[in-house]
Amino acid sequence: MAEVSLRHIKKVYPNMEKKKKGESEKKTNLKVTDEGVLAVQDFNLEIRDQEFIVLVGPSGCGKSTTLRMVAGLEEISGGDLLIDGVRVNDVEPKDRDIAMVFQSYALYPHMTVRGNMEFPLKLRKMPKDEIKKRVDAAAETLGITEYLDRKPKALSGGQRQRVAIGRAIVREPKVLLMDEPLSNLDAKLRNQMRAEIIKLRQRIKSTFLYVTHDQTEAMTLGDRIVIMKDGVIQQIGTPQEVFDHPYNLFVAGFIGMPQMNFFDAELVEKDGAYSVKVGGIEVALSAEKQERLKAKQVKSQEITLGVRPEHITLLADDQSGIHGTIEVAEMMGSAVHLHASACGKDTIIIVDTMNLDKGQNLSIGANVQFTFDGNVAHVFSKDGLNLEMK
Repeated sequence: MAEVSLRHIKKVYPNMEKKKKGESEKKTNLKVTDEGVLAVQDFNLEIRDQEFIVLVGPSGCGKSTTLRMVAGLEEISGGDLLIDGVRVNDVEPKDRDIAMVFQSYALYPHMTVRGNMEFPLKLRKMPKDEIKKRVDAAAETLGITEYLDRKPKALSGGQRQRVAIGRAIVREPKVLLMDEPLSNLDAKLRNQMRAEIIKLRQRIKSTFLYVTHDQTEAMTLGDRIVIMKDGVIQQIGTPQEVFDHPYNLFVAGFIGMPQMNFFDAELVEKDGAYSVKVGGIEVALSAEKQERLKAKQVKSQEITLGVRPEHITLLADDQSGIHGTIEVAEMMGSAVHLHASACGKDTIIIVDTMNLDKGQNLSIGANVQFTFDGNVAHVFSKDGLNLEMK
């Protein structure tokens, strides 16, 4: 239906906050220039036809602002926005052939579900039989046919969100924008609605641009995800790419649950072979990682080592590894999440209960030994960049 290009997009808000006498620290991490506060900086993204793109990042990173610029709800301060090769910076929102689903549902309370879904089609002066056909089809797709004569106040949060999505898809837009549509739902409903959105995506032929702060949503929904921080893109890639090869410490810490463990360590290069030293042990890196580091001619240096909690291996008491002391043990059903003090850091270790040595002491205060394999080690320079990708 549509290809979307964002080229060197930026959003500048006037800097209305005057600096108080004696005040020196910034209250925001956003870049401030003579123009004002840069909420989005040099945003470049090519979205393919029918691709599902997710913008993800912490609150205030610029993801919703970017979405609103695509929708035409925010003026673009610089750069070009193209839909199917046509520049639409100055095109009215109603003429962009896009539809948007908001976090707050934004339903008309005095209208029935059918009335809400019919409304955008009536504005287009579409024939009544075509309106009915589209609304009935969307309601069936979303499983809300039985609610068509109810008003929004009589619906649950999940049902209201389905209506909001239905109102958007009846227009058969080229681009469907979604701004944190699941954030007001409880955990169970979020899981159900994620599945519904995946099914919906397979049924309708729209290009999706989805905003969330929830990295689980990003990883499960997106063909590619765009990770943002302070108005700047940190990395673009498939969920697997950003999980396996995070570009920097921010991406590494943001993607993955629980988040990646970080240690102060040393990268050792000797005769073209690489290993990492941490906590009294030395681990040789995998052949793939060795090749990447060698190609970039990386030298021995102090590093930040990243290892995900699920990639740490707990050793028997008589084996030598990195020493840790258990401070918290969380039973999560099929796994135990151990929080241990190791190398001066809080370290999370995920232990599969099926593979757990029944005689091993995992009580608070117990000492443990652990290690990791060379293929799961992530090596970052002290300025935070992945040395395999730098």
